Amino acid sequence: MPGRFLNTARSRLAMSDPFDLAARLLIAALFVLALLIYRDYAISNDEEVQHRYGELILAYHLSGFTDLSVFRYQNLYLYGGLFDLICVILGRVLTLDVYVIRHILCALTGVGGILAAWATARLIAGPRAGFIAAVALTVCGPWFGTMFNHTKDIPFAAAMMGATYFLLRAVRDLPKPRLMHLLAFGVLLGGALGQRATGLLMLFYTLIAIAMHAPRPPSWRGAAHFTASSLLLFVPAFALAYLIMIVGWPWAALSLFNPVRAIFAFAHFQYPVKTLLSGEVYLMADVPRWYVPLYLVIKMPLAILTGSALALVSIVALWRMASAQARDTAFIAFIVAFPLACQVIGHGPGFSGMRHFSFVVPPLAVLTGIGFEWMLAWLESKRRALAIAAFTAIGAWLLWPASIMLRLHPYESLFFNPLVGGLEGAQQRYDTDYWVNVMGELVTELEAMLDREKLDREGKPSRRYYVAVCGERVPFDRLAAPRGRLQYAVGSDPADFFIAPTHMHCENAIDGRVVHTVERMGVPIGVIKDRRTLVAEPQQDRTLAKK
Repeated sequence: MPGRFLNTARSRLAMSDPFDLAARLLIAALFVLALLIYRDYAISNDEEVQHRYGELILAYHLSGFTDLSVFRYQNLYLYGGLFDLICVILGRVLTLDVYVIRHILCALTGVGGILAAWATARLIAGPRAGFIAAVALTVCGPWFGTMFNHTKDIPFAAAMMGATYFLLRAVRDLPKPRLMHLLAFGVLLGGALGQRATGLLMLFYTLIAIAMHAPRPPSWRGAAHFTASSLLLFVPAFALAYLIMIVGWPWAALSLFNPVRAIFAFAHFQYPVKTLLSGEVYLMADVPRWYVPLYLVIKMPLAILTGSALALVSIVALWRMASAQARDTAFIAFIVAFPLACQVIGHGPGFSGMRHFSFVVPPLAVLTGIGFEWMLAWLESKRRALAIAAFTAIGAWLLWPASIMLRLHPYESLFFNPLVGGLEGAQQRYDTDYWVNVMGELVTELEAMLDREKLDREGKPSRRYYVAVCGERVPFDRLAAPRGRLQYAVGSDPADFFIAPTHMHCENAIDGRVVHTVERMGVPIGVIKDRRTLVAEPQQDRTLAKK
């Protein structure tokens, strides 16, 4: 039996397309890599409140829907909390720290998004397109650099991409889609809706996908009948999605139209949040209409922008031949363009760069794979040597952002393309480390600096040092807790040190002597300031022994 199993495995391996094999190896490597480096990423600003939201959702369910505090916790009732709920449950089962669970699960979800992008591009344009799409999304800093701690954006984006894949699989089989594809679509749609009301877009996309797959030549009556009858086939999937959604989003269960109300509420958010665009500071409600599209243009690797543009050209070139590839490529282009168009036309609020539109990044990677595949196929029809040379050039082009990401690690999210001069050109002109990911490196270096000063001499109690922080308290406290020497400074606490990112000149908020600067590619992204000569010795005992 073992010999037969090995022979079967060898036979399947030999028959596998080399690009499929390469993609599978890449995705497997990413799963391993995620488990090796997840600790390099800080707790993001949102994670404390998101985790608390997950606890309140669980309390609501365990109380038999009588504990209503979940509806009074800030404005989070407008969001789904499915990811947070899962993490809270896992935190009660596993012995791991809950933020470790969040980061591991988010990272694996991000790799799942790469898997979904590969599968979608492969479905549309073949194994080579799938492999290129997987590589393109992997080397995309705004994706890889956020998939460890953007615990709302990444799970939502990955679920949307997975739902898109199974939607295409299902509509291709109309009028008899496979039950497995419909159920998978429903689960992933529920996962998306359980995170954000924006998942409602997928209902509209379903209608568009069905209409695009109507039999040709179409008549208005025939197309309408086909669309209506096909939508009925998706009802079980929609019902499954709804059940999953209300588990992770209790407010959505209170009224059928609450998810729609949430979308309109998001469009009118007026928080005093500031953001940078081309060197100008804007409040989130006052950003220009082109805020999100511009951030996409300057944050995406140039290879992704070029491959996506080629995909659009391929639609025009193949449409006249009634090509299924052209039709599906047009659909992917539509799900990228439509939410951006809504943002521009509706002039919605914006902040944190393109973070809230991370869900269009995997489809852009899909377009990249399709576009380059179309170009390579055209070159192969002319001369194979040209196609080989072009594929080599594409590979080198995709390796360039990978080399930048290695130099930025673990701040891959700070990737900017050459259109703005990379990170150096973007500094103080665009949003950079708005979530203070540099916190971990700053706290580690401050601890090391105090060790080098040998302040903890044997036989003497260790002193407590107050640290002013331009950032949230929970990430700092989690990092400082093991040594217990650094204390988050609040109110009248005399801050001995100040740590801050350089985003929006946060490092200038408090005076002090700069004793350490965190840099990437020659650009300062975080500082430690020593303020001990500026503060008088406090009256209270500051030894750890009398904490």
